[in-house]
Amino acid sequence: MAREPRVLGMVLAGGEGKRLWPLTADRAKPAVPFGGNYRLVDFVLSNLVNAGYLRICVLTQYKSHSLDRHISQTWRMSSIVGNYITPVPAQQRLGPRWYTGSADAILQSSNLIYDDKPDYIVVFGADHVYRMDPRQMVTQHIESGADATVAAIKVPRVEASAFGVIDAGPDGKVQGFLEKPADPPALPGHPDLAYASMGNYVFSTEALLEALKVDAEDEDSVHDMGGSIMPMMVKQANTYVYDFDENDVPGAELRDRGYWRDVGTIDAYYDAHMDLVAVHPIFNLYNQQWPIYTHHPHLPPAKFIEGGIAQESIVGAGTIISGATVRQSVVSANSRLHAGAYVEGSVIGDGVVIGRGAVVRRAILDKDVVVPEGAHIGVDPDLDRQRYHVSEGGIVVLGKTQLALP
Repeated sequence: MAREPRVLGMVLAGGEGKRLWPLTADRAKPAVPFGGNYRLVDFVLSNLVNAGYLRICVLTQYKSHSLDRHISQTWRMSSIVGNYITPVPAQQRLGPRWYTGSADAILQSSNLIYDDKPDYIVVFGADHVYRMDPRQMVTQHIESGADATVAAIKVPRVEASAFGVIDAGPDGKVQGFLEKPADPPALPGHPDLAYASMGNYVFSTEALLEALKVDAEDEDSVHDMGGSIMPMMVKQANTYVYDFDENDVPGAELRDRGYWRDVGTIDAYYDAHMDLVAVHPIFNLYNQQWPIYTHHPHLPPAKFIEGGIAQESIVGAGTIISGATVRQSVVSANSRLHAGAYVEGSVIGDGVVIGRGAVVRRAILDKDVVVPEGAHIGVDPDLDRQRYHVSEGGIVVLGKTQLALP
């Protein structure tokens, strides 16, 4: 009987997430809450675990305490058969310096590769919202004889300059890897589309280790997977693209097949939440054939009293909506919405208190924010910009524990 290939997962979770400030003022980007129950890192870990890849190293660096704690408390594998999901902080193994890029993070953690002795390494990012079966990508990688395979999603060519863009031939072999090009190359036969990199890679182990070694010796390199390693491997190795449209996730429906969102900005983060709350959501959290796992707090069910209502909304456990109205919003666990409060098109974090008669529209309230009685947020744009952080798209954001002004 043929031996199953040994696969090691490496999740890049050291991102600072400056464009998500103030949500990242006190936590790493992959630890940012999402969807009422989850953290962003839960999506990539769920994809890997659902695929049966149960040896995973999560490389962390920036303000990693809440991320490390979440992984340690939530993602426990059976060690008796050698499975593990472990956070790996920057350790300065190659000298007194922190990670200088995502490729350097893997290089400095290469002891994990030598210890595990995998045939293939799956390197995925930790801050995207999507479902994917990585087994199908690994299978293509093996069958093609590739040294490296990069996952790609089709995007309109006019929007592709915001991404790393893959120039691939009709056979799927990568001919170029361009970081945010002004003139993105089109897909073969599709002049209006381009391949955008998803930041997910599969490598044959020896090919990756050699590429990391060469990159480390290049003083001009930025030591980044997309900006350094992939362009080098396109020139020197056998590199193929994996079309995300070909990925078939159990339980996926037509409306959310191929869904992938880079939630790297406040507006993208907000829009991804709004994708969840429609009657027929663009991204379906309720697919039990490919569940998204997380830690569920020991809280009672949500409670609606004194005429409190929530329409086209997600409401977390332990939340009490007492005479308040919620529409098209995500309300996380253990929050309190008091009589006469009105919340619309908003993302409400854990433990938020919204006082009597307060109004919250098109806003993101992080954990433990307090909105006093009668306060208005998202009503007067000019006043909001004087008081709070407001995104380019007009989303008002209050950071963790912030007290709104009356």
